[in-house]
Amino acid sequence: MNISYDYYKIFYFVARYGSFTRAAEVLMNNQPNITRSIKNLEGELGCTLFVRSNKGVTLTAEGEKLFIHISAAVEQITAGEEELSFDKSLQGGTVSVGASETALHGLLLPIIDGFHRKYPGIKIRISNHSTPQALNALKNGLADIAVVTTPADISKPLSKKIIKSFREAAVCGERLAYLSKEPLSIEKLCSYPLISLGRETKTFEFYSNLFLSHGLLFRPDIEVATADQILPMVRNNLGIGFLPEAFARESVQRGEIYEITLSDKIPERFIILVKRSDHSLSIAAKELEKMIYLACSDSVN
Repeated sequence: MNISYDYYKIFYFVARYGSFTRAAEVLMNNQPNITRSIKNLEGELGCTLFVRSNKGVTLTAEGEKLFIHISAAVEQITAGEEELSFDKSLQGGTVSVGASETALHGLLLPIIDGFHRKYPGIKIRISNHSTPQALNALKNGLADIAVVTTPADISKPLSKKIIKSFREAAVCGERLAYLSKEPLSIEKLCSYPLISLGRETKTFEFYSNLFLSHGLLFRPDIEVATADQILPMVRNNLGIGFLPEAFARESVQRGEIYEITLSDKIPERFIILVKRSDHSLSIAAKELEKMIYLACSDSVN
């Protein structure tokens, strides 16, 4: 059978209110159209659905059987329409973001604060991952977007866009402060204990490649799980660490740590936004993406 959904919708409201007149009012239609639609539906199905009386209408046995199924369908469709309307107005919904630590603290936090203030009804789920973990979450449908740092292995169906550049600085504690007095080579840096993120991270890969380009092996004395663990270790004189300049700036200005000038400059890195090219973003996720791009529009030419 190829029966119009409108017929079933009209049937649902007539059955619900027990009245053609009331159903017409709710559907903003007129009673003759409602009556005609029910007659057409009964003709298509080959049975009587309502018993008419002066007090209104009641369902027949066949009508009761149909109503059980139609009511569930109409209510689910209506709920879906309302949810989409709610999402479209940005009054509700959820956005899931996979973010590396540098991207989270160096970019996202103030943007997310602004987004939450503007759209308080939208829930934001942030998973703090390494770059590979964030990209895996995106591939597996556990995140709507990923905001991570380079280097990053991006392959279809993922696509990326550079949103901000940053540089990292070599920093040390007071015990090694004398190293900040004059430029230091990468080779000379190897003479001192080094602190780094773990070898499963792209940051470790970045510095491995940097040292290798100078014919050196990157062998940190201490490996940590997160970037925020590097600063206290540097501050407590456990070695030389690499931190984004924005992370280190405040502690350098307070004299808690010291920046080491390198004669071999650390290459620029980038924060990138990654999404799936084979999936459309929700309205809420698109709005967050837009706010991220606007916040970073002047960061990259």
